[in-house]
Amino acid sequence: MQLIMSPPSPFVRKVRAMIIETGQQDAVEEVNVSTTPLVSDPVAISANPLGKIPALVRDDGPAIYDSRVITRFLNERVNGPLYPHTRIWEVLTLEATGDAIMDAAVGMVYEARFKGTEGASGDWIEAQWAKITRALAAINTRWMSHLNGPLDMSHIAVGCALGYLDFRHPERDWRGANDTLATWYTTFAQRDSMKLTAPV
Repeated sequence: MQLIMSPPSPFVRKVRAMIIETGQQDAVEEVNVSTTPLVSDPVAISANPLGKIPALVRDDGPAIYDSRVITRFLNERVNGPLYPHTRIWEVLTLEATGDAIMDAAVGMVYEARFKGTEGASGDWIEAQWAKITRALAAINTRWMSHLNGPLDMSHIAVGCALGYLDFRHPERDWRGANDTLATWYTTFAQRDSMKLTAPV
């Protein structure tokens, strides 16, 4: 199989970290592409008509895309533990929260990068950060018992979201109001899957 990807993407990182956690590195070849909201890479388009990454090109079926689809597929492929049935709705909800943080944070980058200083909407950027702030507060106050439990896909999603905030928005102190979450992340970021997929 081939993973159509770009290392800076937090959604790509989520899939790459999951592959490491489930020991599937030898089964998935990474194909690095350069794609933007304005110009989609032809390889990405061939796997996903939207031109978005990540996409997984399978040996025995059509390519699949959206990080949550890919991680569910790969987890089931090896009967993995990352989507436990006994707490599946909690896992999916927290994974969706991590993905939403990534989406808002990526949107902030794109707004500034592709519209430039003159064209970027400061109000829109701050509205995205407000979403992130609310999501982080919810995780910090409601979800820490889950994050301190056995590893599942929601841990990876939240970890990758926090890593992306550090990578692209270091000037915004997400840790200041989220001490408990920050402490958790300090430990989680030391996992091999996180160190090996750190964005550059």
